[in-house]
Amino acid sequence: MEHSCFAQAIKEFNVPAAALSQVAACVRYDIEQGLIDGFSSLKMLKSYIGLPAGNESGEYLALDFGGTNLRAALVQLKGNGNFNILKKVAKPLKFSGLYDFTGPDSTSSDLFDFIATVIDEAIDGDRKKKYYLGHTFSFPSSQTNIYNAKLITWTKEFATKGVVGETVNDLLKQALARQGVVNVEPVAVINDTVAVLLAAAYQSTNTYIGSIYATGHNTCYFETDTSKIEKPMIINLEIGGFNKLSINKYDKKLDSVSEHPYEQRLEKMVSGRYLGELFAFCVQDIFKLPAKPSFTSVDLSHILEDADPGLSSTIKLFHTHTGITLTKDDAVSLQELATAIMNRSARLTAATYCGILWHIFPKAIPAHKIFIDGSLFEKVPSAARNMQQALSEVLGENAAKISLELENGGSILGAAVAAAMSK
Repeated sequence: MEHSCFAQAIKEFNVPAAALSQVAACVRYDIEQGLIDGFSSLKMLKSYIGLPAGNESGEYLALDFGGTNLRAALVQLKGNGNFNILKKVAKPLKFSGLYDFTGPDSTSSDLFDFIATVIDEAIDGDRKKKYYLGHTFSFPSSQTNIYNAKLITWTKEFATKGVVGETVNDLLKQALARQGVVNVEPVAVINDTVAVLLAAAYQSTNTYIGSIYATGHNTCYFETDTSKIEKPMIINLEIGGFNKLSINKYDKKLDSVSEHPYEQRLEKMVSGRYLGELFAFCVQDIFKLPAKPSFTSVDLSHILEDADPGLSSTIKLFHTHTGITLTKDDAVSLQELATAIMNRSARLTAATYCGILWHIFPKAIPAHKIFIDGSLFEKVPSAARNMQQALSEVLGENAAKISLELENGGSILGAAVAAAMSK
């Protein structure tokens, strides 16, 4: 294969420092426009909850409902950022051959009655003690206070009837009553990104930004300007929809065949759900294949991690997907392409953090921790390094004040903290 074919594709994913700074400036602009008049590519969803003091204490129930694996936990908050998970129950909402509470044949009563039984198991059937429950609900919702969140639309292949347009905590409350679990009171609903920030802020000071960088991508931050909002609170940016970005021909191809063309521009460039697709479009183009092969972000990770001098794993993986046997030189170029796609993802993500920092700290950026949950940040070795490099290119010497920290238990702890704060 002509190396120039690889070189041209790799060049498409190059994002120089000047472009990163422009992305950061546009993120700041969209945040500030969104606060003023809503004319922004960012949804700027109010969470109606601020940051914890860190001294919250007591036993609270946490429900993590973000996909087909449901988790309920009894969490003991001990203050000073300390906590114990006293009991955790995890159950799938879909079990082949037995039940499926996620499909169109299931009703809201079926779904929430099952959730109520899982919560009951987390408290060992206790009917005497009063429990307040925080709920991490990771689906698009409209919210008017910390309790009241109505499902706008199902995502992630959910199709359960009777939930869209309803207040999810009301449905949960009714189900708990039907199961006789009247001593459990749902008091708070939060997004999973908000949960990351709450969990991080409970355990650490100097943190106003929480992010998920995994299969999907989103970020939230703590807004303090009460001339723009009624009280200081966490704002869920839904930053995957940020659209002031230069896209290449492979981005255009991916967008044209996606479920929602022209939407979720940033997410399609940085999240794990799409990185394998971008790689596949490049491979199809470089090797002039009649159809796009099937690659995932996991495949990309395997290629990036292949440290064998002959790149034997990469050659084998590529042959499995395409039937083509690579030369070693082509395998090296393929690894460089995977690196370029992943590097762009990390650099663009970091640039958005810079824009948020510029908004929060318009005069001087202090020492600050950004907490990130997600497989891309946690498991791709080059991700954190490239993000830190991008911070340096945009923020200069201020980048040394910013640390990127892993927070991978946010959905449960954040829900418990939300329950404590609401009471």
